[in-house]
Amino acid sequence: MSTLFEVKKVDTAFYEERLKDFLPDRMLDIHTHVWLDSIRRQQTGGTPVRAVTWPSLVAKDNSIEDLFETYRLMFPGKEVTPLIFSQVSRDYDIDAGNEYVRQCAEKHSLPSLMVTMPEQSAEQFEEGILRGGFLGCKVYLNFASSYIPEKEIRIYDFLPHHQLEVLNKHGWMVMLHIPRDGRLQDPVNLMQMLEIEKNYPNVKVIIAHVGRAYCPEDIGNAFEILAETKNMVFDFSANTNAYVFQELIKAVGSKRILFGSDLPILRMRTRRICENGNYVNLVARGAYGDVSDDRHMREVESDEADKLSFFMYEQLDAFRIAAQAEQLTKKDIEDVFYNNSQALIDNIRKGR
Repeated sequence: MSTLFEVKKVDTAFYEERLKDFLPDRMLDIHTHVWLDSIRRQQTGGTPVRAVTWPSLVAKDNSIEDLFETYRLMFPGKEVTPLIFSQVSRDYDIDAGNEYVRQCAEKHSLPSLMVTMPEQSAEQFEEGILRGGFLGCKVYLNFASSYIPEKEIRIYDFLPHHQLEVLNKHGWMVMLHIPRDGRLQDPVNLMQMLEIEKNYPNVKVIIAHVGRAYCPEDIGNAFEILAETKNMVFDFSANTNAYVFQELIKAVGSKRILFGSDLPILRMRTRRICENGNYVNLVARGAYGDVSDDRHMREVESDEADKLSFFMYEQLDAFRIAAQAEQLTKKDIEDVFYNNSQALIDNIRKGR
């Protein structure tokens, strides 16, 4: 038995009955975090909290060995290749995290991204990606200047123009977690996403988590606007909303959708629901400590708790439901889970 986590009968039944035949034999996970707890900085206070905190309850770190073990346990009979990047918080040593990812990518021949910060000059940004053999960057709102209120952060505050120019010059990739309470439907987000598409057409922009549209209320008219785009693609990591997935498929088609997980948080045992536009992760009582103050977490007990399986399986099952509703073919599914991501990676590598 693995010491990383237990695979229960409920998990085996879920996988065998709903996912095994749906998933292709070969998958490429475009969105995974790999880091060691040793890169955590001494807590000094003063770092603004700009993201939900519940993911930190799942795993203190995720070594490359743990990532491979997760795939072995969750996907028997499947081959999964990850694209890796480090932790995205100023509470960690960013340089040390990038170096660990570089070493893992080199050792295991994996694609990887460099976690970058907006204060890096164009030269520092470019040199770091080239030196590490990265395919581009992972950016995050945590790195925007501390004086900017969380609700007012814009994409350009953590992905500035001078870095986009470098990405555009090389045709590199950016993994973009959009900010702001409005999520995908936020008009500022949509405007800047369209600007990036127009002004930096060579950048391979991946909109993470379907733009954080975790509930139907997060969509607004976003897909009507984004249906006009040609270049940006969307991963559905850490998202379990079949309706959102179905609307995404209608808007952009299967060629612009990528499988991503956001491991290690998808090791969580949970079922996600939406209430009045707020997503809630249902977890077994006591499984993740005191979550009473987190509006995105709720504890359940008894039979309901016993039926909880992996967040990963819930995400994949939601996409299965959407894919079947939109009549995606076996080839479409293979594109989403492998071919689309591999084509992006190959395109970048050929440009080097």
